[in-house]
Amino acid sequence: MTGGPLAGIRLLDLTTVQMGPWCTRIIADYGADVIKVEAPGGDSSRHVGVPKSRGMSGTFQHNAKGKRSICIDLKQPEARDAILRLAANVDAFASNIRQAALARLGLDYESVRKVNPKIVYLSMVGYGSGGRYAGRPAYDDLIQAASAIPTLLQRSTGQPRFIPMAAIDRIVGGAAANALLAGLLAKERTGIGQMIEVPMFETMAQFVLSEHMQGQTFDPPTSEAGYKRTLSQARRPYATKDGYLAVLPYNDGQWRRFFEAIGKGHLLDEDPRFATITSRTANIDSLYEMIGDELQHRTTEEWLALLHDADIPCMRPHTLESLMQDPHLTDIGFFRWEEHPTEGRIRVMREPSTWSETKPPVGGRFAPRIGQHTREILAESGLDEAAIDDLLARKIAVVET
Repeated sequence: MTGGPLAGIRLLDLTTVQMGPWCTRIIADYGADVIKVEAPGGDSSRHVGVPKSRGMSGTFQHNAKGKRSICIDLKQPEARDAILRLAANVDAFASNIRQAALARLGLDYESVRKVNPKIVYLSMVGYGSGGRYAGRPAYDDLIQAASAIPTLLQRSTGQPRFIPMAAIDRIVGGAAANALLAGLLAKERTGIGQMIEVPMFETMAQFVLSEHMQGQTFDPPTSEAGYKRTLSQARRPYATKDGYLAVLPYNDGQWRRFFEAIGKGHLLDEDPRFATITSRTANIDSLYEMIGDELQHRTTEEWLALLHDADIPCMRPHTLESLMQDPHLTDIGFFRWEEHPTEGRIRVMREPSTWSETKPPVGGRFAPRIGQHTREILAESGLDEAAIDDLLARKIAVVET
């Protein structure tokens, strides 16, 4: 696989589960050579859901696309030495293994920088190393709880709930990819490597509070915390005569056109609750309830035609199944079917961004089998064939078929 904006970049990937693999998958999508280091048995995400064959789940197909896999027992000194040999010749190292565990393995930043002083070393952790929660285990649900997401959902729905996807892993994984790319850019400009720590909790605290701190930003506070519009219990897809529709008039012009479309154009001028964005936000429940009442009187198709003609933002809610049939995604070739050498026909998604010149590679490597590239990666580290055969014979390194 060649080409793309990160062609020539090599990343040693010691990540597992969701957050870390999502981060490094982004780097792989842009054309970097991502070497995924797996323990015997492979990444746990290989085994979730209903795979066609052992260790090749649907989740893993998407998170590991474009990567190479070396399967090696890092608890063995010979394995650690092999990984350090690899680390000496890569641009970056990424892990979401806890720092104490990496130190026990001899793969902490200080150990790795001894063999590669210019390496960009990315550590994704649950909680920043400077605080009292440092070193605690962290998963998506725990960080959702810590960053107030269930209580936000309680305010808007009446029940404390988690977002029904591993949203935090992907939000923080994206932030970690940004940090890694910034570190690589700094290295390119200065020649200096460094360690970058990206904590889940602090990243999500910033993510949530940048919207919901609101009047608590000021001293003295000007309001309670919480953005009323997004917390409104009336904010939801609205029932039509035959289905549901998401509708969001936002600015003054959109609200005026909406009121005119439903025959109530006078409200924006006559009702002070709806005159400005500030007053509309203060009275958002009443406003959204009014939209909900109106939408019940026409079908979804009737509303789509009316609202599109008035240039008012709206969207028919998808199911997971209908999302995969969305006509816009079909237009841009977002999905395609490919023949996997072991899993048969699989649905893959393209990199969403478009580039005029250094286009990310299309196609390329499928998600690898456990240790599929163990032998070739060990050879790249400088080990000869006899040394590699010895590691395989002693099951320190593994190639699963």
